[in-house]
Parts: sequence; C-alpha cells; structure tokens
Amino acid sequence: MEKNLEKAPGRREARKQERREAILAIAQRVFLDQGYSAASMSAISAELGGSKGTLWSYFPSKEELFAAVLDDATIEYRRRLADLLQPGEDVRTAILKFCTSFLAKITSADGIRLHRLVAAEVARFPEVGEIFFRRAPLPTQQLLCGFFEREMAAGNLRRDDPLFAARVLASLCTGVQQRMLWGLTMTDAERDHEAELITDVFLRAFAPE
Repeated sequence: MEKNLEKAPGRREARKQERREAILAIAQRVFLDQGYSAASMSAISAELGGSKGTLWSYFPSKEELFAAVLDDATIEYRRRLADLLQPGEDVRTAILKFCTSFLAKITSADGIRLHRLVAAEVARFPEVGEIFFRRAPLPTQQLLCGFFEREMAAGNLRRDDPLFAARVLASLCTGVQQRMLWGLTMTDAERDHEAELITDVFLRAFAPE
C-alpha cells in the first residue's frame, strides 16, 4: 500500500507534464498557422479536448501560453548553444559553429514563420515583441556575451563591451534571415558559406590589437 501511495504522485506529475506538452504542441501550431491575434484560447482548448478550465489551469492567459510556447521551442536549443560556446576551443572555430547553428535555426521554416508572426503582430500587441525578445534574442545575446567576455579577458578578442559584440554577431546573422523573410531562398551550402563570411567579418572587427 505504501509503495502505491509513493508512486501515485509520480504518475500524476507525469500525466500533468504530458498534458502540458500536448497543450504546447497544439498552441505552437495554432499560433504559427493563425497568428497571435487570431489564435484564441477557446480554439486551442477545443482542439485539445476537455473543458476550457483545463487549459486555463495550466496557462491563465494567452500571453503566458505564448511565452511558454517560446520557452519550449528555445530551451533545448539554448543548451546546445551553451555547449558550442565552451572555453578552451579555438575562438574562430567556436564562433563559426555558433553562426552555422544559429543561422540554421533562424532560417528554418518555423523560425521564419515565428519572426513573421512577431513582426506582423507587434504594432497591435507590443507584449508579443517583449515576450519574444526576452525568450529568444536576449538569452542568445547573453550566452554570446559570456563567451566574448572570457575570450576578451584571455586576449583572443579585442577588449570591448562583450554585450555589444554579441549584438553585432547576432545582427550579422539575422541579416541573412531578413533576406529569407522577404521570400528569397537559400541552400544549406549557401547558408554555411554565409556563416563563414560572418565569422571572418566579425573577427576582423574584434581582432586583438
């Protein structure tokens, strides 16, 4: 009996987690397909099944649900970026790996759709831009900032504001994405070549003095 009682909370937590993951998967598709303004909690709840109260018990507002969708979509990727930006590796190799990975992420089909969604909605719903910035661009810039701070201290990069350097590198990458937002296409080989060029441009700008 005691063993059953001990297992019960674990099963309940597992079911709650599965339910949460199901909500986020549906919500992500609805947001990307319909946009933020057109997506409704009622529609997401209907597709999920069950009562509206179930959805609201997990996410009390559409803003919180949108934030959770972004967290879910980016948290694993941020872990991968953190692994790429470990100290000890040649600085050019680390930056090139970052650029290659980051460009692949932001120019993916879902990456393009998400940026179009934010750009289309932010004028009417400023909270969309705030939520997106704090859960996607900002954490990436902070990861880069920590890496550049270490490399500047080690003399591998020119001394400067590491957060500014992070913004420069991120901006060079999003410039590639911008062309795709306008409808241009790019092969994987072309994208990887862009990563090489961006790396070299950045390193020329921040080469040790």
